[in-house]
Amino acid sequence: MKGLNVLKPLLVLCSLLLTSVVSADELSDILSDNKNLLFGYEFQINTAKSNTLENSWIEPIRLQYRRSFSKQFIDQTITAGSFTVGIDQPIFRSGGIYYAIKYAQAIRGANASDIKIKRKETIGNAVKILFDIKKTKLEKKKLKLLIKNDAIDIRLKRESYEAGLIDSSFLDQSILKMNQDETKLLEMEMSLISLDKNFALLSDKNPQELKLPILKLISAERYRGDNLELARDKLRVKEKKYNSKITWAKYMPTVSVQVRYTDEDINPLFARPGLEEQYFTYGFTISMPININMFSDIEATKVEHLKAQTEVIERKNTIDKEYKHVKSKLRIIDKKIALARKDEALYKRLYRTTKNLADAGEKTSYDTALMRNSLEVRKLDKKIYVIDKQIELLGLYTKVENAI
Repeated sequence: MKGLNVLKPLLVLCSLLLTSVVSADELSDILSDNKNLLFGYEFQINTAKSNTLENSWIEPIRLQYRRSFSKQFIDQTITAGSFTVGIDQPIFRSGGIYYAIKYAQAIRGANASDIKIKRKETIGNAVKILFDIKKTKLEKKKLKLLIKNDAIDIRLKRESYEAGLIDSSFLDQSILKMNQDETKLLEMEMSLISLDKNFALLSDKNPQELKLPILKLISAERYRGDNLELARDKLRVKEKKYNSKITWAKYMPTVSVQVRYTDEDINPLFARPGLEEQYFTYGFTISMPININMFSDIEATKVEHLKAQTEVIERKNTIDKEYKHVKSKLRIIDKKIALARKDEALYKRLYRTTKNLADAGEKTSYDTALMRNSLEVRKLDKKIYVIDKQIELLGLYTKVENAI
């Protein structure tokens, strides 16, 4: 039997861990099929556009077919046709080709990070709604208990008023408080309807069947190291850096090669021995633009690069402040939980004492009910504070890679 007692805590711990794993698996696919399709399309569009940009330095091959008719000779129409394949391809742009490829890759990564951030925020919104639904239901239970206490208070004050012990204003205040609490209860019903609607806009799943995750405080190092917004901003720095290089390169010398294949009918007017119908034309060009706005253009892209670097520094400061802010709020919530536990222990003692006195005839059943309801209220407060803590932690999780 003693061995079984030792195993009980381990079995409970294993069940909790399994519950957490199941919840994480469910919540990783919490979004509706349409939402996932939309995000999938965004990723595909980003990949296609960045691939196009990455290969934009490759000039298209131009195909051309031409047919001409000449009436130069009396009573005779000379027909001539030609087919050409030509390309004018830059092979050297003072590094511009290499930087154009790196620029496209940086844009692909930065835009993909933007989509990831948007998707994580959407998942986070859905999970937060689940927490809000659970919190609102607990607040409803709490409010119903308070309304029961209001009803008891009204009954006791009505008896005191009828006995001439108190003024009617005390009874009126109790009735007003009960009406206000009942109004709040109706408002909570409306809130639940809105929360269900908002969740349905994000997910096809039944919120009642989903298990909420048990979130723990992640380390400051992970929050910064895996932060999606910081990763996105770092890629934006690379993007601006390569764009600056591209801008500089476009004002430098460019070497292009031209190749053209022609297959055409020979015009009888120019026909002579040795003239080929099919032939190649090739050559090269060295060019360099002279633009009065060159230095301003280059300077603007350099400043954009410096601005992006500064934004990374600002993002790091923001991340550190966000983490400290959440930790401060968690400490306050932990104190509220500790106070709720103390109150719960106090109300348990008061309830037992009141019940014993009621059994002895020194207290009424109303006094016992008031204490019992007050005890249940503090228990619910503790559960509500735990959800508040989870919502604060969720704010960190939604900004970290592979967190939910």
